[in-house]
Amino acid sequence: MPDDDFLLLNPGPVPLSEDVRTAMDGQMVSHRSAAFEAIYERAQDGLDEIFTRSTLSGESTGDGTSLVLNGTATMGMEMAVSNLVGPDDEVVALVNGKFGRRFARIADRYATVTRVEVEWGQSFDVEAVEAAITDETALVTVVHNETSTGLLNPVSAVGELTAEYDTLFAVDGVTSVGGDVFRIDDWHVDVAITDGQKALAAPPGISAVFVTERAAEAAHERKEASDGAGIPFYSDMPWHLRKAEQHQTPFTSAVPLFRALAVAVDEIHEEGMSDRIERHRRQAEAFRDGFAALGLEAFPDADGPTELSNTLTAIALPEAIRGDDATAFFDAVAERDVSISGGQAHLGGDIFRVSNMGHLTPEQVARGVRTVGEALGDVGVDCDPEAGVAAVEDVLNG
Repeated sequence: MPDDDFLLLNPGPVPLSEDVRTAMDGQMVSHRSAAFEAIYERAQDGLDEIFTRSTLSGESTGDGTSLVLNGTATMGMEMAVSNLVGPDDEVVALVNGKFGRRFARIADRYATVTRVEVEWGQSFDVEAVEAAITDETALVTVVHNETSTGLLNPVSAVGELTAEYDTLFAVDGVTSVGGDVFRIDDWHVDVAITDGQKALAAPPGISAVFVTERAAEAAHERKEASDGAGIPFYSDMPWHLRKAEQHQTPFTSAVPLFRALAVAVDEIHEEGMSDRIERHRRQAEAFRDGFAALGLEAFPDADGPTELSNTLTAIALPEAIRGDDATAFFDAVAERDVSISGGQAHLGGDIFRVSNMGHLTPEQVARGVRTVGEALGDVGVDCDPEAGVAAVEDVLNG
C-alpha cells in the first residue's frame, strides 16, 4: 500500500501534518542567528499558551516560562528533579505505570525517594499519598496521563496536598498537555513536562518544560548553594532559563525539529485548545465504545478521582490470545497497514494501546476499531467489526 494508507495509532510518535513535515525541509540556518531566535520565540509563545490555557473555557491558569529542550521528555523529567533536589532531600514519587516508575528511578539518582506504588493500571489512594508526604518532603512527582496504562491520575488532589505541605510539585504531562485539560495554578504545579511526539503532534526528539517563578527560584537557590554540584550540565535549568530570555538554548539546537514544533503549536492555536480538548474527548469515547462493541474490556481501573485517559486507550486482550499468542493478533493488525502498541514491561502480551493524539479524522478512528475487530477474527476471537464501527459513528456523528 502507498504511505498515505498507513495509519499510525501508537501513543507516540503520532502522525504529523504535511505542514509540520515540510517545515523540517527548509534551508539550514545557524542556531545562533536571528532567524533561529524567531523560530524559538514562535515555539515558546505557542507553548506558553498551551501550558497555561489548556482549559475548556480558554482562561489562563498560571504564569511561567516554557523551555524548549533538545531531547525527549525524559530530559525534562530529569531537569525537573535534578535542579530542585539534592542528596539530602526527600522525593515522594507516585508510581502506577512505566512512566511513574521512570520518574522515581530518575529521582533515585539525586535524592532519597519514597514511593507510593500501586499495581499498574490501578488508581492511587489519595489518603496513602497524604500519609507519604511529610514536612521534610522537598518534591512530589506524578504522571498526569499514564501512557503505559491509559489512566488520568488525580493531579488536582495531589496538588492540594503539595500546597498544604509547601512542597514542590513536578508533573509529567507528556500525553495530556496539548490534548486535555491541564491547570498550572489550580493544581499547584511548579514544573510541567511534555513531549513533541505526543499530543503536540511534532516529531520525536524535542520536548518542553514549563517552569513557574517558584520553581525557577528554587532551582537558582539550589545551584548557588551547591555551586552546581549534582546538577547535570546539559539540563541546567537556570542556564536554560537565562538563554530562553534570548530565545536560545545553551547548546546547539536541532533546527529542523524546532521549526516543526513551531508549526505544530501554530496548528494547535488555530484549532483552539478548547475545541482540541473536546475533539480528543469525543474520539477517546468513540474508541472506548467501539472496542466495547467488539466485546473488549478496558484495561485500567479508574476509581475515585482517577479517570480514563482522553488521549489514548488501553484495552485488555481476550484471555485466549494473551502472552505469546498475542503476536498473531498484532501481526494481523500490521498486515492491514495499521500500527498499534502492545503493553510495556510485564504487560506485554496482555493489552494493546491506541492513541487519538494529533489530528486523527473520524474515518481513521473508525478504521482503527474495524482493523482491531478484523484482526481478532483472524486469530479466532468472535466479534463483529461492523458493530464496532457503528459504535464509533454513533459517538462522532451524534
